[in-house]
Amino acid sequence: MNAKRSDKIATGVLYAISGIIVLILAALLLYILVRGLPHISWSFLTEPSRAYQVGGGIGIQLFNSIYLLVITMIISFPLSLGAGIYLSEYAGKNWITDVIRTSIEILSSLPSVVVGLFGFLVFVIQFQYGFSIISGALALTVFNLPLLTRTVEESLQAVHYTQREAGLALGLSRWETVIRVVVPEATPGILTGVILSSGRIFGEAAALIYTAGQSAPALDFSNWNPLSVSSPISIFRQAETLAVHIWKINTEGTMPDGVAVSAGASAVLIIAVLLFNFGARAIGKRLYRKMTSA
Repeated sequence: MNAKRSDKIATGVLYAISGIIVLILAALLLYILVRGLPHISWSFLTEPSRAYQVGGGIGIQLFNSIYLLVITMIISFPLSLGAGIYLSEYAGKNWITDVIRTSIEILSSLPSVVVGLFGFLVFVIQFQYGFSIISGALALTVFNLPLLTRTVEESLQAVHYTQREAGLALGLSRWETVIRVVVPEATPGILTGVILSSGRIFGEAAALIYTAGQSAPALDFSNWNPLSVSSPISIFRQAETLAVHIWKINTEGTMPDGVAVSAGASAVLIIAVLLFNFGARAIGKRLYRKMTSA
């Protein structure tokens, strides 16, 4: 068998494997969307859920998912940005930074249920935050920080060294060069990583079962007191998210129309995650074109 024929066979096998994987994923997505889209309506997206009754929605769970995502990113993004800048621009090549990078790689591969148990022991019990948004956000920060830090570091390292030399040649300090030259140049990659991380957080369930709680108390949107448990902006209230709600429906069986609600909620979750992923690609490409044409 000659080399060209072997290459064609190997290429065909790889294409076939890739096609099978794509077909499996597409079939799974289509199955969820076909089952769930007929149940989605404005009332379904805005009304609260109902136990032991027909016709409940996912309004509070959807709001909790978005609010928890915002709180998590407020906590984790500045930390990951600072850590990424340090590792990329200031950390020397020694055994300490090797240990730090190895630790980041290990933490990024931890199962989310382990992070949830850690959050339960530390934030819920030790810090006495109880089942709350802040406990869930801190647990998701532990879950999200390693991956986001690695993304920021790689985005900064992808900036060509001549950009740094140009900044220094203009009389900027090292810190000013990083902030005014390197970080803006790496913004498309950083923003893409942030959006992908947001999709990962939005669909997380296991870590939140042990930290944010499994109930969605009624919210009073006229009450903006952050210390009130009925206030939508309170970070000390329980917050059942959309992913946790889907898990709860399928395990407790307290809803007569649980199959329909679960299918609709799953479709909403899939659509949100797809929007995060496609949005990351679109925004990243747009920023890259804008910066290269400037």
